[in-house]
Amino acid sequence: MIHVEPVTSRAERKDFVMFPFKLYRSDPYWVPPLISDRLKHFDPEHNPFYEHAEVQLFRALRGGETVGTIAAIADELHPQVWGEPVGFFGAFESIDADEVAAALFTEARAWLASRGREVMRGPIDMNIHGEVGLLIEGFGQPVIMMPYQFPYYQGLLERYGMVKAKDVHAYKLDIASYGPNLERLPEQIARVARIATERYGVCLRYLDFDHFEEEVELLRPIYREAWSKNWGEVPITQAELAQLANELRQIADPGLVYLATIDEQVIGCFVAIPDYCQVAKHLNGRLFPIGWAKFLWYRRKINGIRVLIMGVLEEHRLKGVDALFIREAARRSAEKGYEWVEMSWILEDNYRAIRGIETMGGNIYRTYRLYDIPTR
Repeated sequence: MIHVEPVTSRAERKDFVMFPFKLYRSDPYWVPPLISDRLKHFDPEHNPFYEHAEVQLFRALRGGETVGTIAAIADELHPQVWGEPVGFFGAFESIDADEVAAALFTEARAWLASRGREVMRGPIDMNIHGEVGLLIEGFGQPVIMMPYQFPYYQGLLERYGMVKAKDVHAYKLDIASYGPNLERLPEQIARVARIATERYGVCLRYLDFDHFEEEVELLRPIYREAWSKNWGEVPITQAELAQLANELRQIADPGLVYLATIDEQVIGCFVAIPDYCQVAKHLNGRLFPIGWAKFLWYRRKINGIRVLIMGVLEEHRLKGVDALFIREAARRSAEKGYEWVEMSWILEDNYRAIRGIETMGGNIYRTYRLYDIPTR
């Protein structure tokens, strides 16, 4: 018999975090997260998301053993911004059993309904700025800060009655094909990048990591405006942005983080990060006692990057800044030995972004789906 109970203690939260390690232990693609990071992620004392949201973790138990998990999420900002009574679910993991998934979904829906939410949407790792969607196409080792799940999850959700809300895509770009000196860079990218610099006076400069906090303040309005009209977007709070920036600072490649300026005024930003999933794969969730040595060893072997942020203020979006960003990223990647770029995630109906990526030679290689279901 399946019994679902809320997580109420540190020991239960630890069990919640450790369940995927047991579930995926034989899966060749799953990348274990750092255990310490996941414990903090679900701790209100360490995660500023809890300042505007209520989260309840649940475990499904059978014979005293955890066989599934889910987080029910009531973010107060989403109804304020979008005027819709939507709650969310995330951290869904389950053995391949409909009764387990159904018990978890039913408990999460009831919890959200009791807080006035009429729709449950997910999976989403807390909010839209985290890992988003259920992987439905393109199974393989994930790229940093992107989700991975078993193929059978799609059936668990859809047999329960969940329906598609939105798909998001990951695009892959073979930057090694541009050549070591960018001699095969698509002509349209090269031409538009020249227009950006010669006609509009766009300049690029690297983020000054010695004055990191001040630089992040310059990024804040760009980050907020660039995504303000995206489906489901909720403005990131100052505390959340500070936390995200500090996390990225630890893994960023300074040569792949830069600002676009016109007359010394910042009008865009670009942040690409090395695919540290290629490192985390070997750490089993721990940096100690020998994880650091593995970290340093495998970090040298990373051969790909993920474009996490590429934003331009709206009044400057037709000036070729995106092309300039990509040309510079390709140049730096060639110098550093990176061979490919993932651009993710991209909404299925963000046609402007899709056209730009396809012009660069990018192709969809993974699809993630967000689902909706009424709470009653």
